[in-house]
Amino acid sequence: MIQRTLIDIQQMAGGEGLAAQYEDRSAAGVSTDSRSVLPGSLFIPITGENFNGHRFAEKALSEGAAAVLWAKKELNPPADAPVIFVEDTLAALQKLAKAYKEQLNVKVAGVTGSNGKTTTKDLLASALSPSFNVHKTKGNFNNHIGLPLTLLAMPENTEVAVLEMGMSSKGEIEFLSQLAQPDAAIITNIGESHLMDLGSREGIAEAKLEIASGLKEDGILFYFGDEPLLQERVPALSRKTMTFGETAENDLYPSDIVQSDAGVEFTVQPEGERFAVPVLGKHNVWNALAAIAVARHFGLKDEAIKKGLSSLAMTAMRLELLKSSKGWAVINDAYNASPTSMKAAIRLIEDLQGYSRKILILGDMLELGEQEAEFHEQTGEHISTGKTDHVFTYGKLGECIAAGAKKNLPDENVQSFTDKEELISAVKKFARPGDLFLVKASRGMKLEEAVEALQED
Repeated sequence: MIQRTLIDIQQMAGGEGLAAQYEDRSAAGVSTDSRSVLPGSLFIPITGENFNGHRFAEKALSEGAAAVLWAKKELNPPADAPVIFVEDTLAALQKLAKAYKEQLNVKVAGVTGSNGKTTTKDLLASALSPSFNVHKTKGNFNNHIGLPLTLLAMPENTEVAVLEMGMSSKGEIEFLSQLAQPDAAIITNIGESHLMDLGSREGIAEAKLEIASGLKEDGILFYFGDEPLLQERVPALSRKTMTFGETAENDLYPSDIVQSDAGVEFTVQPEGERFAVPVLGKHNVWNALAAIAVARHFGLKDEAIKKGLSSLAMTAMRLELLKSSKGWAVINDAYNASPTSMKAAIRLIEDLQGYSRKILILGDMLELGEQEAEFHEQTGEHISTGKTDHVFTYGKLGECIAAGAKKNLPDENVQSFTDKEELISAVKKFARPGDLFLVKASRGMKLEEAVEALQED
């Protein structure tokens, strides 16, 4: 993590006004939440529509913060305390992060996309870890606040930073890319997430392509080459590119895919090298191809990449296969959902063998705009008779999934709930040894509670 004297921090953040007696004091680490301030860290209060972190500056100092930043427009700064004055605390956080990153000898890989960016980040970090000191985005720290905090948490000896870049509107990824200045950038795919904000898949594609704006001059853009919206737009960027995808028209594509409870195996073409990745889902082969391509770009040989991928550490609630002591299994994919990712997860559970029954627990997918009901019903229609035994849905939009599912499954095999406790009660009564459950919905639905109930003894 960043460890600098306060006078250095003041200069890096574009601040002023630090009292002379504090200039040589050191601060290690940064926090924007007074509840998690560590002794000796720098507290940066952030202001939003409904909160003002400046109210907690005194508390942060009393709990051991080495110093605080303070926006000049805010009244009553802490007296007789190490305070650095800035025009805007959020801008100062971002400026400090960029200055710190530029002081380190670190390469950056940026990852964005509608689906799969967290998995791809995890895959790439694992592929690189045996050969480099790697730092990666944790949790959902992928926005204009989280990415600077991720940079500032980097150890001094970091050699590669793998940074996830999220967005909800146009211009956000451009800002993150300009801040991080990646040596390699990945676009995993273009889906339907954020249609409410961006209006169309074309708008989503243009927003994702902003990741190339901060790409270093000799950097490479790696993207899903089977997406027409990217094929049409990438040439105008005049950037070095490399494609990955399903078809042989891509620079990297797979063959001989084999899927099991342990993950997926596949051959990378055109080289013909065999890889195994301990993550569920054939759709994650494309994410693995992106990770392999970037790892090769950073100079790694395939044997080193295979070693890294074999010790993959996935972010929680992304296709986690959990075994219950009562004899059933649960795939926990409750962190997020879109029509594309939900259809892929449904295909996964339908393809897995060795289970007596396959049961889907699906909830609302959020931020899909005016066509949300249609997208949910189409997702339900994607469920195959003979491959899925039972469907439970949760939420008002979940009722549309249920309506679509009933076009293929008998009505009595589809149950819809708007009360989560009633859903959980019904699922627990239904479960029996040998079952495989898939639990998936947008984060706001908190369907991990159903996972926890199925795991209870």
